Amino acid sequence: AEFGVLVRDADALQRASTLDTVVFDKTGTLTEGKPQVVAVKTFADVDEAQALRLAAALEQGSSHPLARAILDKAGDMQLPQVNGFRTLRGLGVSGEAEGHALLLGNQALLNEQQVGTKAIEAEITAQASQGATPVLLAVDGKAVALLAVRDPLRSDSVAALQRLHKAGYRLVMLTGDNPTTANAIAKEAGIDEVIAGVLPDGKAEAIKRLQSEGRQVAMVGDGINDAPALAQADVGIAMGGGSDVAIETAAITLMRHSLMGVADALAISRATLRNMKQNLLGAFIYNSIGIPVAAGILWPFTGTLLNPVVAGAAMALSSITVVSNANRLLRFKPKE
Repeated sequence: AEFGVLVRDADALQRASTLDTVVFDKTGTLTEGKPQVVAVKTFADVDEAQALRLAAALEQGSSHPLARAILDKAGDMQLPQVNGFRTLRGLGVSGEAEGHALLLGNQALLNEQQVGTKAIEAEITAQASQGATPVLLAVDGKAVALLAVRDPLRSDSVAALQRLHKAGYRLVMLTGDNPTTANAIAKEAGIDEVIAGVLPDGKAEAIKRLQSEGRQVAMVGDGINDAPALAQADVGIAMGGGSDVAIETAAITLMRHSLMGVADALAISRATLRNMKQNLLGAFIYNSIGIPVAAGILWPFTGTLLNPVVAGAAMALSSITVVSNANRLLRFKPKE
């Protein structure tokens, strides 16, 4: 509790001490979970305000985190009514407004709908390489705008990941972003490995693949979509302030929404297991010597017998030693 770490499953502490890989969901875990539109680029006879207005109109019906960013950017603009709104899973959204057929989403959506993106490929790559997610707007079968949306890293992400690196963990980022965007963010954060383009229901499968390689995996997440992956991992760690489903599924819950808590939790697990091994070894050595002496093994050689009172006191002393060593954990401070 002192470090803001709640362990729901006692066995999780032992499993956590054997981990070698820590997987992080990106949105809301490594990042602030508050995406912002950082640029709007237009490519046809559509100005920035018009592109933003049409994009925001479509996003009114979406619950995706990027939708909130676009609506915030549109502010108090008067948005047209959208008919025939559809959510295209893993791709984007579509609909009609002001007599125009609209598509809004990733490059795969436009390519699937036979909308050419070759002319804007350079801009897509440029924005993605800066860690932004390119959201493309097509009107009547033509790509007319790109909205670059970026979710900043948490202020403590880099420092926390450095701590985990020093402790010897391999760090993996799990995200639905395209590989270019994902790799840019991973480089900024100091992540070793990226698994990009993962749909929500594919996260658990990604964890399973890592486990099939012989890795001991922890999953860190905060959303409903992370729950299956948290359950699949050897140890699931839920961020404080996350969804109730994620918290219920995870073996370890962080009371505060900070990645420093992940490093603290894993450091505590290692210290706890080390302390347990010390106590077991001490008790084994103590009893291996004490029991034969109490049974009279020295009598034939030295004529020595252990007084029952002394034997009882020695047994009490061994218990005090074990408890005292365990209490050292109360003074444990994870290394920064």
